[in-house]
Amino acid sequence: MRSPQDTLLKPVMTEKSVELARSMNKYTFYVDPRSNKIEIKKAVADLFKVHVLSVNTANIKGKKKKVGRSPEGYRPNRKKAVVSLAPGDKLEIYEGLF
Repeated sequence: MRSPQDTLLKPVMTEKSVELARSMNKYTFYVDPRSNKIEIKKAVADLFKVHVLSVNTANIKGKKKKVGRSPEGYRPNRKKAVVSLAPGDKLEIYEGLF
């Protein structure tokens, strides 16, 4: 089993994810593509000491991009998780954004 630091790669800081965090107490992370919802829930609960209600995941396919002199390349495939927290819990990583 992977450690929590290996499961959660980084938080997603977009306008939509910050608005979800502010209004609905849902936080978005890029996670290891091999991790499942149970591992993600345990990783968030262990790292941030919060109570997780649910986890929704989505696999993001890498986009085709022009890279240097070669005609095309691809961005990597990623997995995104939206974590819903219990009322009253919040994460400090979004502190100061709203």
